[in-house]
Amino acid sequence: MGIIDLISASLLLCSLPFFLAGTLGLLRFPDLYCRLHALTKADNLGLGLVVLALMIQADSFQVVIRLLLTWLLVLVAGATVAHLIAHQAQQDGHQPWRR
Repeated sequence: MGIIDLISASLLLCSLPFFLAGTLGLLRFPDLYCRLHALTKADNLGLGLVVLALMIQADSFQVVIRLLLTWLLVLVAGATVAHLIAHQAQQDGHQPWRR
């Protein structure tokens, strides 16, 4: 196992807490808005670390570009979908959670 493999493995291991935090936020937070925020932020960062680990292992520059574009597409799509869900929830009368 080379140094590149160790770096990739450590990046993959570092992504796990972000995915777990996003899942935990989805299950534990009190309202839709908090859940959306936790899920999109944590999953995007976790996916970024996974993509970085895969980019290090990539054989060609074309694969690196494809991975980077895929991650950027997921970032834009996640933010857009979260905004649409939150906007529709607000129009339907769902109020943000207050203490």
